Amino acid sequence: MPDRKGKPENFGNQPSKELTDQLSFRVTKEMKEEVKAKDDPPEFCRQAIQKALNEDREK
Repeated sequence: MPDRKGKPENFGNQPSKELTDQLSFRVTKEMKEEVKAKDDPPEFCRQAIQKALNEDREK
């Protein structure tokens, strides 16, 4: 049976950075449905958060 949590090395992240921590927050039902409709919802969220952090850093 496969590991349901997945392995960080199987994600599209940099090899030197392990995905060990979790983050949770509340969203609207519509937002959740849109994100769940993506091909890879976790990666979509990671990229969106990273993009926002990068933009915030540039200010």
